[in-house]
Amino acid sequence: MLATEALAPPSPDATVPDRPTVAIAGASGFVGTALRRALADDYDLVGLTRSPNRAARKDAGDPIVWRHCDLYSLREVEQGLEGADLAIYLVHSMLPSSRLTQGTFADLDLILADNFARAAKRNGVRQIVYLSGLLPEDTAHLSHHLQSRWEVERALASHGVPVTTLRTGLVVGKGGSSLRILVNLVRRLPAMLLPEWTESDTQPIALVDVVRAFRLVLGAPDRFGGVFDVAGPEVMSYREMLEQTAEVLGVRRPASGVPVITPRLSTLWVSLTTRSPRALVGPLIASLRHDMVARPNRVQEALAHGATPFKEALREAIAPGGRPFPDARHTHRKQDDATIREEQLVRSVQRYRLPRGRSAEWAGREYMRWLDGFAGPFIRVRVDESAGQYVARFHVRPLPKPVLELTHSPDRSTPDRALFYVTGGLLADVDTRRRARLEFREVLGGTTLLAAIHDFAPRLPWGLYRLTQAVAHLFVMAQFGRHLGTLADAFGHD
Repeated sequence: MLATEALAPPSPDATVPDRPTVAIAGASGFVGTALRRALADDYDLVGLTRSPNRAARKDAGDPIVWRHCDLYSLREVEQGLEGADLAIYLVHSMLPSSRLTQGTFADLDLILADNFARAAKRNGVRQIVYLSGLLPEDTAHLSHHLQSRWEVERALASHGVPVTTLRTGLVVGKGGSSLRILVNLVRRLPAMLLPEWTESDTQPIALVDVVRAFRLVLGAPDRFGGVFDVAGPEVMSYREMLEQTAEVLGVRRPASGVPVITPRLSTLWVSLTTRSPRALVGPLIASLRHDMVARPNRVQEALAHGATPFKEALREAIAPGGRPFPDARHTHRKQDDATIREEQLVRSVQRYRLPRGRSAEWAGREYMRWLDGFAGPFIRVRVDESAGQYVARFHVRPLPKPVLELTHSPDRSTPDRALFYVTGGLLADVDTRRRARLEFREVLGGTTLLAAIHDFAPRLPWGLYRLTQAVAHLFVMAQFGRHLGTLADAFGHD
C-alpha cells in the first residue's frame, strides 16, 4: 500500500485538453494560494471555498473563478466541479465548520473526501491530485492524524477517478499553520525542553518545491494513480529543525531532553506557547513519534535538482523581525467564524461497523425500526410510505405533535448513501437557509458506515439544546452503534 509508484494504467480517455480547467478545493489556503499563482498561465482555475466571504470578494488581477462550495454537501460539490477536467484536493477538517460539531476530524475528513470523489466521478474529472502526509514504513500503529490521511487517499480513489497522491512532511512557506507553530514555539520559549518525539526524523520541503511537484504530476496520464513521496534535500530530527529555526531567527535557545513529557502534555504546552488551537496542535504532535522520510521515486528524483534547503526556505517564509506570516485565510476568517456563530447549526458524525451484506440504504431504515423498539414507549417512530414517499415521524409522549420529521430523498440516495431531509418537527427549525439532513453512507470499500447530521438548526434555545437534545442524540447514536456491532459480530464484517 505504501509503494510510491503504484501506477494504474491510464484509461483511453485519460488525455486532457491543451488548456484544462482545474478545480482547487482549499484554494484559499497557503498551498492553494501558491498553486493559483503558479498555474494561472497554463490552466483555467476554479477555486472551491466554503467561505461565503472569500467567494464574494473579487481581488483585482486574480484569474481564478471562485465558487462557494460546502464540501459537506454532495450537491454543492457536484455543482462546484462542473466543467473541471482536473481537480486538486487540499482539504483537512481540523477546525470547526459548525457552531457545534460532534465527531472526530478523521470521520469529518472521510465525508469530505467521499463527497469529492463522488462528485468528481459524476462530472467526468480525469484526475484528482491530493496533498497528503509522509507515512512511516510501519503502518500498523499510525497516529490518528496519519491514519486519517491514509483513509482520505483511499476514499478519494473509491469511486473510480484516478488519484495522484503527493505525500509531504512539513511544508515551509508563507502562511503555513504548521510552520507558524514551529516558529512561534522557538520565538516565545526562552529555553526548549524537548520531549522524546523531537528525536524522530523528518524531511521538510519548501512550498516552491511542492508547487514544482504538482506541475510534474498534474494532467500527466503516466502518473495517474501514483503515490509519490516528495521532500526537501535534508533529513533531520525535529530537534535539529528547532535548532536551525533558532539560528535563522537569530536567537539562542538552550535545549534539554525531557523524556517524561507525554503527547498530551506536549500538546498543551505547544498550544499555550504558540496560541494555536489544541484541535490543530494535538493531531500534529501525535504524528511526530514516527520517522517520516521520503522514499525514492521518479517525482522526488526530478525535484532533487534545485531543491531548496530548509534554512533558505525558512528565511523566505518569515516576515522581517522573525515573525511568521499570517494565515492566507486571515482576511476572512473572523467573518467566517462570526457567520458560524450566528447560524447556530449542528453537525454530528459517528462511525460504525457495517454488517456484511448490508447497505447504507438498509442502515437508514434499520435505524428507524431499531429506535422505535429501543426508545419505546417514550419515543415512537412512525413510518409513512404512502404516496410513494418514506416519511419517519418521531413522537415523544405526551406531546401531541412529532418532535422530528425525516423524509427520505430517493433522487439523492443510492444503495451506498441514504439521505433523509429534516422536514419538520417541534425540535427542528426548518426555516433556515441550509437544508438539514441525516445521511448514512458507506466508505472505505463498504466496510465502514458513517451516520451524519448536517446543518441541523435546533428550535430550543442554544444553551438548553447543548445540555439536552445534543446529549440525547449522542447517547442514541452510541446505542445504535452497539446494535450494529452486535449484528456485525453475528453476520460477519468485512
